[in-house]
Amino acid sequence: MIFTTQSMQEILLLLQQHLEIHDTISFSVLHPDLAEGYAGTLLHIDGETYLYRSLKAWSDLAELLHCRMLMPKEGAYPMVTITFKKLETESSFHLDTPGDKEEKYGVTSKFFTIHKMEEPSFYYYYQQALENVTLEKRHRVLDLGVNRGDEFEVIRKQLNIHKYESMDFVGIDHSATAIEYADGCFPEENVTFYAYDINKLDDLNLGTFDLLISIGTLQSPGINFKPFFMSLVQNYLEKDAAVILGFPNSRWIGGEMVYGAKAPNYAMSEMSLLFNDVMFVKKYLQQKKYRVTITGKHYLFLTATKIRV
Repeated sequence: MIFTTQSMQEILLLLQQHLEIHDTISFSVLHPDLAEGYAGTLLHIDGETYLYRSLKAWSDLAELLHCRMLMPKEGAYPMVTITFKKLETESSFHLDTPGDKEEKYGVTSKFFTIHKMEEPSFYYYYQQALENVTLEKRHRVLDLGVNRGDEFEVIRKQLNIHKYESMDFVGIDHSATAIEYADGCFPEENVTFYAYDINKLDDLNLGTFDLLISIGTLQSPGINFKPFFMSLVQNYLEKDAAVILGFPNSRWIGGEMVYGAKAPNYAMSEMSLLFNDVMFVKKYLQQKKYRVTITGKHYLFLTATKIRV
């Protein structure tokens, strides 16, 4: 299959039809390094006409089709061959139904094999959020849904050792095995982990914090999100506290982070519930005199800092 001047409308339809039957598809396209224009730019090479598309355009198309794009191979000038391979949709922690629901995210789960901080579109915006809340000025940090402690690990590497050791970190997760793992990774006395149901947070008598972090946890089915979040702000945040919330706008499928929130009863990505929660938090915190920013792509990061008056 060779694409020269075919439109994306034509290409998408052909690939969709092929992938309904086959697990892989290979096709030849204009070498992406031969130009730097926008997708669809007309190029004339050796008497032939081509529509230019960047490597990123083909990578985006693979993601939309729930495929992995393999390394392109050079063909006869000026073409390269691109191969899409369908992701194993059954290989996803979203489908796991363990007997012990607390261990859906435990050390033996598919979820535990995910390293979010190694995904550029996750790490970049989390790092940006830490900068936005002026991390070096914080003293007590609460992470709800901490799992193995990835968010704390980034902070530990970022701060100088004296500042890090002067801070108090508390991480809570309902997976006992994940908490045991995290505890082994953070032997420092200023880091405390609890294997606990965050719906019963009041039982722990934790006090207040000046930074709250929660990535993809507060929207869990067992949490009544809006009243729970309001309770956190009212009872667990200090006067000048900051907030970092991560809202998943992706699915983890077959080793890939695939863009787009998945709502119940929709075959396609549908983001109404995601934006409903994000905008609720934004408006609520603004009423509490917080400055709120929303960034990100595969995860939306809501960052809030108190407005000084």
